[in-house]
Amino acid sequence: MNATIESLLVLFGKAPRRPGPDEMSQAVRDLHVFKKSDAVRISNIKVELKELKKKPLPKRWRRRRWAVLIAVNLLFVLSYQFDIQLLEGSLTASRFMGFHMADLHSALQVMLAYKHVLINLLIGTVTVFLLWFLLGGRTFCSWVCPYHLVAEWAESLHLYLVRRKLVRDHPFPRGLRSVFFILFALLAIVTGYTVFETISPTGILSRALVYGPGLALVWVAALLLFEIFYSRRAWCRYVCPIGLTYGVVGALSPVKVSYNLESCFHEGECRKVCMVPHVLDTVIKGRARDMRVELGADCTRCGRCVETCPTQSLTFQLKGLQKLL
Repeated sequence: MNATIESLLVLFGKAPRRPGPDEMSQAVRDLHVFKKSDAVRISNIKVELKELKKKPLPKRWRRRRWAVLIAVNLLFVLSYQFDIQLLEGSLTASRFMGFHMADLHSALQVMLAYKHVLINLLIGTVTVFLLWFLLGGRTFCSWVCPYHLVAEWAESLHLYLVRRKLVRDHPFPRGLRSVFFILFALLAIVTGYTVFETISPTGILSRALVYGPGLALVWVAALLLFEIFYSRRAWCRYVCPIGLTYGVVGALSPVKVSYNLESCFHEGECRKVCMVPHVLDTVIKGRARDMRVELGADCTRCGRCVETCPTQSLTFQLKGLQKLL
């Protein structure tokens, strides 16, 4: 339970804490000491990185994730265009085969704005809560959210420009996301209007896909340009309260990304590709508190670290079962 609480604190902006020696077993402490002077490990890192440059690992999880994300959003479009009433609405609020479904943060905004509980929204949030509790809350971000997909493409362009030394990244304090969560909640209460829904690129893109484009897409384009030329994945990392909400929901999810200390070379390739690299602080040499560590609540389960790790030290795990393929 202490690990879960610590994970939630990190989700809200607290810097990951380096565990003390008293929090590690003797076997873990011995392994940390051994790795600091292990010349074989260092030479293996060089070999692995050299091989990765020649033949990059296949992006299996990325292909799966993009396929699921596109399929879910396409189902909204097809249901509307052909009036098949399978998945009606958009990601903000929908019905799947008659079952009400509502984005948790959007439902919270509506209830705060109207200042009373709406039964249909409550039913929809329970359905969605159970779904993302089981799958891992921030799985929504990387496997369903349409803005995540276009922001990932923008991120690739940003990294290309960084390598060419044409731009540089400007990070912000992660705690800003918690500040924005409170700010949007207060705005809903004071104004009686769901201010966040007006500017949420997730809702804007979802509605544009289903019902057609509008002027709000100019705002989404501005966000993407900001992320390309100034701050990598700024909206998802520092602003979006949806990710914060789902991170809390999925904190105790049975689906996790698990880290194996023994096989890790600590070469840091996973942290380079991660959208939320603070969840991978445990892979830094000397940081892991156990032989196996589950990544924290802010992990989006996107699989980029899993497919990038040259030693397969990061794997998807379903509690009580073997690692997922």
